[in-house]
Amino acid sequence: MWKHNLKKPVIFIVGPTASGKTDLSVQLATILNTEIISADSRYFYRMMDIGTAKPDAEEMANIKHHMIDIADPDKTISVAIFKQQVTEIIANMHQETKIPIVVGGTGQYVHAILHNWEMPELKSDQQLRELLENYAEQFGKLKLYEFLQKVDPEAAKIIDFRNLRRTVRAIEVMLKTGHRFSEQRRKNASIYTQKIIGISWDRVGLYQRIDDRIDKMIENGVIEEVRRLLDFGYSSNLPSMSAIGYRELAGYVQGENTLDEAVILMKRNSRTYVRRQANWFKANDPNIVWFEGDELDSRKVIEYIQSESGWIQPE
Repeated sequence: MWKHNLKKPVIFIVGPTASGKTDLSVQLATILNTEIISADSRYFYRMMDIGTAKPDAEEMANIKHHMIDIADPDKTISVAIFKQQVTEIIANMHQETKIPIVVGGTGQYVHAILHNWEMPELKSDQQLRELLENYAEQFGKLKLYEFLQKVDPEAAKIIDFRNLRRTVRAIEVMLKTGHRFSEQRRKNASIYTQKIIGISWDRVGLYQRIDDRIDKMIENGVIEEVRRLLDFGYSSNLPSMSAIGYRELAGYVQGENTLDEAVILMKRNSRTYVRRQANWFKANDPNIVWFEGDELDSRKVIEYIQSESGWIQPE
């Protein structure tokens, strides 16, 4: 429960992949007797558990989690849909005087809530999309991505060139509206009073955690998980399968590379992803209070949360 003079409080936990966001969020939710809202786009999809490092069954049994396992792998949860659903969840939690904890490393989903994004209502142009997709198929995804880099470098910074769907969408929006995709998401005054907690690691330590986690995923059966998805008919080209680990291991399962090659790609692509996340959650952002991951103490985080300082008031 929050103090009566605090307007619609929301706690955000952000940071790079493998930084420990899930563990911290569960600890805080337990202490504060509240619930967790996932802002990790990889968690949306059913049957994708090991490769996404979802919270385990015990964690989700003890603490209510939202926005996990809400769609089949062949469905798409857009930022607009995410924002609409999460806004409703937060409102319901506030009615129960609970402080929502939004946790995740998918920058655009976190920022959609943080900054109350207003997304453009633009219907997809199937003919244009097919034209762009055919170009990527003929000349390669990287070639299409290089075009995006030229016409909208800010959008390119936050889009993985392997994510054809997002590359196509960014170009489509720009061509249809005449304005850059990076300028389309209009910020509005936040409707929440916020505290943003970041977990930071030095790169060497973080990369070691990523490597260890990937090795553990292999031990825990992620290859079988990928094989099962393919056996169910889910294509490795689906947007959901662009999550690091799935496409690389799909290549191994389908005989396109060796397991060692797939694991090397997973670790390399994870490092690239970390650098991209840094564009969303900047170390010098004055609104984020960073805690060192190797010295993380939930009691210190709770002390900060319960203090009067740091709450970012709606403008």
